[in-house]
Amino acid sequence: MRSDIPYTIKRSRRRTIGIEVTADGVLVRAPQRASTGEIQRAVASAEGWIEERMKRLEGEQQRAVRAGLLSEEDIARLTARAKEYIPGRVAHYAPLIGVEPGRITIRKQKTKWGSCSSKGNLNFNCLLMLAPSEVIDAIVVHELCHLKQMNHSKKFYDEVLRVFPEYRKWNKWLRDNGGVLMQRAGH
Repeated sequence: MRSDIPYTIKRSRRRTIGIEVTADGVLVRAPQRASTGEIQRAVASAEGWIEERMKRLEGEQQRAVRAGLLSEEDIARLTARAKEYIPGRVAHYAPLIGVEPGRITIRKQKTKWGSCSSKGNLNFNCLLMLAPSEVIDAIVVHELCHLKQMNHSKKFYDEVLRVFPEYRKWNKWLRDNGGVLMQRAGH
């Protein structure tokens, strides 16, 4: 079983083969010891998903062009707005969750909306400022809850939903529309 889909391989110390579809093409992340045959089989078995993802990405790119691509000036303005707005949302939700976050960083990220380090520092994507305020709150609560649970277990999501009951609705909004927001920034 061979796939005709062109792809790039990036080897690392990971344990499993992962496939990512981006505007730059298909990237296969593979363990150092994975054979060429194993990688080819993984790509071939994911061919339907890859093609579907490529179609979706093309649609997102077209929607992004219609909505307007962002200049570096636009990104700088979004970053400045996010630096004013997001720390206030963190300050609002942190006591409700019972956590004390460390440093808050805002920047343009290519694939993530937010992250939480093991030291308690939070990172947020400036492109969140293009989303409804409820989406920003959903991401803020998600990352703050990681200060209690550094995983995506049932216990983690129970805490997220306790603090922000509409989380699933706004997370779905981001899944449905986030690709277009990323594409507007040239990702």
